[in-house]
Amino acid sequence: MWQLWLSWMDEAHTILLVQPGRKPEGRTYSDYESVNECLEGVCKIFEEYLKRMNPNAPSITYDISDLFEFVENLSDLSCLVFEKTSGKYIPHNKAWIKEKIYILLRKQAGK
Repeated sequence: MWQLWLSWMDEAHTILLVQPGRKPEGRTYSDYESVNECLEGVCKIFEEYLKRMNPNAPSITYDISDLFEFVENLSDLSCLVFEKTSGKYIPHNKAWIKEKIYILLRKQAGK
């Protein structure tokens, strides 16, 4: 069952909705061919944020707790994952995104 779900995640079109601050005009969205690509996109958003905050740093390191704090401080972060069987997009919140990022990073670290 777990492998079936992972393969479904790899192929599910996903839309990431981001609102960094309170102002609605800051809202953006991105779409990805898979959930994993979307999760990597969240990490890239955080890395770009770190680069903007530390423009003179030759390199920047962070751990997962820094990433999760960033996610929590966004006004809104959610994603819509397309489910082929129902033909609908299923919404997921910050907690779900953080859980899936944790699984993805753990899997990548194991390689």
